[in-house]
Amino acid sequence: MTTLWIFIALFVLVSLALIWFPHFRQRKMLQAAELGVRNETNLDLFNNRLATLEKELNDELLDQAEFDALKKELEISLLQDMKQGEDESLVDQTKPKGLLWPVLMSVMVLGISGYMYSNLGAYANLDRAEPANPHAGMDASQIMAQRISMMEAQLKAEPDNSQLLFSLGHTYISASRYDDAVKAFDKAMELVGTHAELLGPKATALYYKADQRMTPQVQALIDQALTLDPQDPSTLLLVGMDAFFNANYAKSIEAWQTILDSERSDVDRGAIINAIDSAKMRMQAETGEMPNDTTHQQAGIGKTINVDVSIAPELQAQVKSSDMLFIFARNIEGPKVPLAATKISAKSLPMTVTLDDSTGMGGDIKLSDVNNVEIIAVLSKHGSVKAQPGDIQGRLEIVAVGSTATLVLDTQVQ
Repeated sequence: MTTLWIFIALFVLVSLALIWFPHFRQRKMLQAAELGVRNETNLDLFNNRLATLEKELNDELLDQAEFDALKKELEISLLQDMKQGEDESLVDQTKPKGLLWPVLMSVMVLGISGYMYSNLGAYANLDRAEPANPHAGMDASQIMAQRISMMEAQLKAEPDNSQLLFSLGHTYISASRYDDAVKAFDKAMELVGTHAELLGPKATALYYKADQRMTPQVQALIDQALTLDPQDPSTLLLVGMDAFFNANYAKSIEAWQTILDSERSDVDRGAIINAIDSAKMRMQAETGEMPNDTTHQQAGIGKTINVDVSIAPELQAQVKSSDMLFIFARNIEGPKVPLAATKISAKSLPMTVTLDDSTGMGGDIKLSDVNNVEIIAVLSKHGSVKAQPGDIQGRLEIVAVGSTATLVLDTQVQ
């Protein structure tokens, strides 16, 4: 675009110079020629008049005093005529003469330049221009590697930046680099001391490294963190998640409710409330306690969906044991809201997943209230239910509630 602007500017300057320089040069030459002719005429008249005076002096029609006086008067008249000619030439120079042609040519040049800019320069698209995506053409692993590389480079310049170490540790966890995450949190604790908000993420990294098992080392870190801060969100999230995966729903609800009761502003309260509701529904299903709404109780009998989930063979090599599968049923007969959802580890695949009211999302509409749903599954590499580049997903457009369906994760998100 810059090259085009330079080209158009040069084109306009050269064209205007070719149009107007000859015009002014021609006018100047004509004015000079006109002035020369006028001066030559005045000089001829002066010489003729002087010759007449000299003849009258020779014929003794004039005496010497009269001749000198008339000659001097003639010389003054000649100087005045030449001066007047120069002044008239200067005055005439300010008057525009013959401007129509160069003006028309200038308008044409400017019009051509505007046409070139509006078409070749994509002027109409300037308002719609968007900044270039720095991650264009990169997959999720490349984006993550670039992010880590930038943070590591910044850390070399700021080795005592504890906040940067904290952020880098979490990024390492997202990239499944658990040993590096532990080192980052340890380095941060060397700088600022042992705090629950650092012990909790360190325990999380070791938990995932142990394939989501509560090892003695992880439990010791959890106990130490909760001793320092009984309401630390990162530690309680780990406690609740492990309890949920082990069907200890009462413990998971207790841990997550403690986070809500702390009224901290740095947590996603909506996500925690949904997790608590899901744990309550599962606990009710396992203990035999039914919801107070007997209408929903009767409607829910037999209202389940069994989904046989598997990975497409061509994508099997990209699945890691740390990946998580989110599968949920979404309403298609009204507002498209999730009605039931669950989360399992990718290492459990292939398997059959059951969705029913016990896996509900706690909304006003339950799975047993509808006849057909849409099934969506996301194999997440980032721990987020929202599909991101690099994740693998599958979808069933319409599944009848009460039936069994087969879902293959066969699409990689770009």
